[in-house]
Parts: sequence; C-alpha cells; structure tokens
Amino acid sequence: MSTAPVFSEVQKINPSAIIELFTLQLDNSLHSATTTYRFHSGSNLNANGEIVWAGNAYQRFPIEATGFAYQRGQIPRPKLVVSNALGTISAILLTVNQTTAGNDLTGATFTRIRTMARFLDAVNFPGSSNPLGTPDPTAEFKRQVFTVDRKAKENREVVEFELAGAIDMAGVRAPKRQCTRALFPSIGTFTQ
Repeated sequence: MSTAPVFSEVQKINPSAIIELFTLQLDNSLHSATTTYRFHSGSNLNANGEIVWAGNAYQRFPIEATGFAYQRGQIPRPKLVVSNALGTISAILLTVNQTTAGNDLTGATFTRIRTMARFLDAVNFPGSSNPLGTPDPTAEFKRQVFTVDRKAKENREVVEFELAGAIDMAGVRAPKRQCTRALFPSIGTFTQ
C-alpha cells in the first residue's frame, strides 16, 4: 500500500474521482468459510458494473456506508445499509447461521478501500486503456478495517449492520493484560 500517489493526485487542480471499494471477509471459525465478498456502490463504464482494481473484481451492489469519521476523540462506529431487494444478503445470512445459529455475520471483517480512478486497472475502460493515468494496485488511502458488531435491521428492502473497530468490541480490552511492575520490571524505572 502506498499513500503517496493518492495524496499527490488529490493535490492536483483537477484530480480524478475517489473510488470507494468494500470487502467482507468471513471468519472460518464463526462462519465455516473464508469467503471474501467484494463490492462497490458506484457505477462503471463497463456494462456489468464491475470495477477491477489490483486484479480483483468488485461487483456493483446498492450499499450505503456512513460514520467513518472520528468525532470528539471517539472511535468511529460505522453503519452499513445494504440492499436486500434480490434477497442476496438474506441468503448469505442463512448460510452463515447454519454454522452458528443467530450469528448474522457477527465477527466478519469489513474493509473500506479508497483509491482514485487514475489507478484503476485498464480493463475498466474502453479499449482496455486507462485515459486518466497508469494503473497502480498499491495506490490507495489508508484502509479502514472494522468488524461486524451486529445486524441492526433486516427486511425485504435492506439489511443494516453496525460495525466496530477491533478494540471497540464488547468484552475486549486493550491491552489484554494489565502492565504491572511485577510482570514487567522495567515499568517506572526510566531516569535521566
């Protein structure tokens, strides 16, 4: 991952568009699979709406992801609202709930990836040539990785999930051990 190319592109007078991509990685111990779902909420020049970046295909899927900003020193708790019009998400939920009843994707890893249009693979453009720049599979903003905390709502139209940071999960403490002088003798012994 390299942030230098994206920051250089953002500072231009006419930068290319920011492309937002998402991955959902299942956990084998919770969901009995390690399937990775890749999707985006935008559109593309391709008829199928697929975006290819770093050799991975991201399917177009109606999704709204909000709440990624840090506010007043609090860790973000993003909300993910996904279309369920075709029953795709409900089907995934039924599959994972066969392994762990009532799991509803809790514990799955959700990653938000942001790059720029000029760094997308050439296959996204007519004639397989990126007119905006050179494809770069490493040019991206810092990835934002969260864990699915719970399913907040499911109906025929949408499924809503609440996400949490790795150290913002219920019952998880960081660090997992309290640092005391008995366990770590060098604590408190720094002098000048």
